[in-house]
Amino acid sequence: MTDQRTILITGATDGLGRALAGHLASTDPGATLILHGRDQGRLDAVADGIRGVRRPITLRADLAELDQVRRLADEVRGATDRLDVLVSNAGIGGGLPEGRERGTSRDGYELRFAVNYLAGFLLTLELLPLLRRSAPARIVNVASLGQYPIDFDDLMIEKGYSGGRAYGQSKLAQIMSGFELAARIPAAEVTVNSLHPSTYMPTKMVLAERGRSIDTLEDGVAATDRLVSDESLAATTGRFFDRTREAEAGAQAYDAAARTELWNRSLKLVGHADVTQ
Repeated sequence: MTDQRTILITGATDGLGRALAGHLASTDPGATLILHGRDQGRLDAVADGIRGVRRPITLRADLAELDQVRRLADEVRGATDRLDVLVSNAGIGGGLPEGRERGTSRDGYELRFAVNYLAGFLLTLELLPLLRRSAPARIVNVASLGQYPIDFDDLMIEKGYSGGRAYGQSKLAQIMSGFELAARIPAAEVTVNSLHPSTYMPTKMVLAERGRSIDTLEDGVAATDRLVSDESLAATTGRFFDRTREAEAGAQAYDAAARTELWNRSLKLVGHADVTQ
């Protein structure tokens, strides 16, 4: 593992993202950390709290707006000439604090699908050339065991909506696109893996919705850092992990036609060319 890695973590102002940033600062002090969040004050607080190493770069963007995702990618490219790891962690849960009712993004898409999936999909496409130039690089998608099959006839869940269903669909989409991307690019250039980091960690959205936690943040950090840093996984790609154990994702993730359908629909929704061809 090089001591000059550059690592981007989305959703780094709370919960797992914030804890992972602190962990990487202590275990990989030569790395350059790029931290994303929605609020500059909270970003500054996280960056100021990381001491003894170079101050992380902070970049603000609201992932509910695709133009801000594009701007975020531009700012990443402006801040660094290499990107070794992208940790796609930002997201909203199935209930509180955002609420259980159906919402829409600024682009008119179902909110959880937009924030949890489409934003990361677009950011990955935008940064993929930089990741490939930095080979060997890694993409780590923070997903969930909570998955729900995608209805391609009602992708934005205008019928039978629930926050849990929307969250589960967005997380399965994240895993499916990760599998598809892994099949399209050589593992020697970029590996792509997804994980359920831990169950009901004490994050803001878990405590707001459930009032209690099960696993610790440290458990989630250890599982995520394994995919970020473990040299034994340098060639491992296109997998889903439950914590540190390889696991089966939802059945739709292994349906090649469904993955292709999701990939093509996603390209149209975010208005991006297929940079894997």
